[in-house]
Amino acid sequence: MDMKANKTFNIYCDESCHIENDHKKYMILGSVSCAYNQVKRHTERIRDLKKKYNYYGEIKWSNVSSSQHQFYTDLVNYFFDTDLRFRAIVVDKSHIKNDKFSQDYDTFYYKMYYFLLNHKKNSQYTYNVFLDIKDTLSAHKVSKLKSILNIQYGVFKTVQNIRSNESLILQIADFFSGALSYHLNDKDKKVIAKMKLIEKIKEHTNQNLNDSSLFSETKMNLFFIDLK
Repeated sequence: MDMKANKTFNIYCDESCHIENDHKKYMILGSVSCAYNQVKRHTERIRDLKKKYNYYGEIKWSNVSSSQHQFYTDLVNYFFDTDLRFRAIVVDKSHIKNDKFSQDYDTFYYKMYYFLLNHKKNSQYTYNVFLDIKDTLSAHKVSKLKSILNIQYGVFKTVQNIRSNESLILQIADFFSGALSYHLNDKDKKVIAKMKLIEKIKEHTNQNLNDSSLFSETKMNLFFIDLK
């Protein structure tokens, strides 16, 4: 039996500043992925880290404060020490021209998720996709997204909504998507704890977070999409 063909990855997606008219320049669609058989281990390790710092809330960028800075610093270090991977599509919303392509904002949104999720997929593997139910697609739209994603390879086994409190890895996606959004959209804000975490991420990635990553980058892959 070909064990390679049995390999499955989970992808957890969140987004930031994705509303069409929210007065933020950049929209971020972000995802954190790992091998399916590592999900339980990561969940236990992150739970242990929360316990170490008596952190009882959800992991999310909006919850970052000076009192929790060390917890989030250790969380960033943990991410970069493991097989967890982050990928994000960054869209300059001022360049969206739906009228030109006779499409609505929802259709544009599908296209961006397609670019996020169909990057470097192995046709020998299968993938489960989980999207935050608070901020993203309805059940009908999720079904449509799955069909769109599977046009090419048919590798997406599951595409479904879950609530953020159901998955610590989904919360990590919120954290990194929020960090990138803060870096790009809120340059005038100077919350010290958040600025330090962004510098820590830059230090780990050796990226300035202002441009697309190299195509070969796998740990933190950023794609600033050029809308034609």
